[in-house]
Amino acid sequence: QVQLVESGGGLVQAGGSLRLSCAASGRTFSSYRMGWFRQAPGKEREFVAQISRSGAYTYTDYADFVKGRFTISRDNAKNTVYLQMNSLKPEDTAVYYCTGGRTTAWDYWGQGTQVTVSS
Repeated sequence: QVQLVESGGGLVQAGGSLRLSCAASGRTFSSYRMGWFRQAPGKEREFVAQISRSGAYTYTDYADFVKGRFTISRDNAKNTVYLQMNSLKPEDTAVYYCTGGRTTAWDYWGQGTQVTVSS
């Protein structure tokens, strides 16, 4: 069982930056694909970014609406995945969820952290 705990959310003005962190329990963190999703009020949860499990190559993927603004990274020594968010827009306001999986499915989810971007 893996537990994921997000932190780093908050209130920021448009154009500002935040870095979200997701700390994972367990000793097999490096074998998990990790990702971030978000859910705005009245909307469905949507994919934001993912990073492959550790190996010879690290693969990242982003939703079109965050490309060039957000960066996902991981530190296996700290069992932590990050989401650096720059040039934030009011439409980025949402609860951001960390997730992880060993296959194509997302097996584990955090409780979420609120990000609010004011105009």
